Amino acid sequence: MKSVFDTLAVTGHEQVLFCADEAAGYRGIIAIHSTALGPALGGTRLLRYTSDEDALIDALRLSRGMTYKNALAGMNVGGGKAVVLHGGAEPLDRERLFRAHGRFIERLGGRFITGEDVGTTPADMELIRRETRHVKGLAGEGGDPSPWTARGVLRAIQAAARHRWGSDDLAGRTVALQGCGSVGSRLAAGLHRLGARLIVADVDPERARHVAAELGAAVAPPGEIASVHADIFAPCALGGVLDDRAVQALRAEIVAGAANNQLLEPRHGDALAARGVLYVPDVVANAGGVLSGGADLFGWPRAEVERRVHAIHDTVLLVLERAKADGTPPHVAAERLAEQRLRERAAAG
Repeated sequence: MKSVFDTLAVTGHEQVLFCADEAAGYRGIIAIHSTALGPALGGTRLLRYTSDEDALIDALRLSRGMTYKNALAGMNVGGGKAVVLHGGAEPLDRERLFRAHGRFIERLGGRFITGEDVGTTPADMELIRRETRHVKGLAGEGGDPSPWTARGVLRAIQAAARHRWGSDDLAGRTVALQGCGSVGSRLAAGLHRLGARLIVADVDPERARHVAAELGAAVAPPGEIASVHADIFAPCALGGVLDDRAVQALRAEIVAGAANNQLLEPRHGDALAARGVLYVPDVVANAGGVLSGGADLFGWPRAEVERRVHAIHDTVLLVLERAKADGTPPHVAAERLAEQRLRERAAAG
């Protein structure tokens, strides 16, 4: 049986903290993958996990992805992630839960900076802030990163269209969009404004119907959205959607969306390339949210955040062109570019 330390040797994590405060009903995992570029930055998500092992795997994959995302976005921060395990009790005492989480973050002394993620809100970040200053995305400061994430993904889709079809123009293109949450619904609106036709799906049927009614989209069952006839598939829900079945069923020419860890395993990126599907790595496409944190972290004015989010288009083109030149799948090209920046920082001291 592989030990936790064997796993960390493979993933390259610097530190993983298992946290518990039974009085607060709190259990969590804080995974710090790399601080080579600066303190590890990554959101805190609140989810019901099937097992503690699943929670650990999620934290490890997400934190590693944050290292690459931050490096490719030109951010001088490392990669980390926190997961708070939802015990199933309702209603949650969110104040006790997130204040306990904040106390564990404070013990890390600034090695980890967190923010909003799946299942958490700016109000939860305010609760964390009562225990530590190492939190961003507060109401009235950086706030909700979702609009920025959606804008960045839209630019990534345009770049993929340029690489595949020679033009950023999405008018008349059909996009199958999975997940109509805060990011997915905003992305759908942006695609609609650019003239794209939409097919949407969500595990919450009401959310899908709302987006469809507002934008004139068609609705597909959640289990079939990856296999509908479309030019572009945009995964905007939870990760791992690109598994063996989805890769084989996919009818789109491009995959570009907001979800983290879209590939269930790296080999699924190889499989997409073998089928001629152009995959935009999520660590590049969904960087808009983390870039919006530059306002809090580095004092960037709004115009600088907008410039950097707009430039996701050029970063996507760089990754896709490097992949084509090297004969590698895009997810490999993205990792190599990120690792190049990490090496350059290490060499510079």
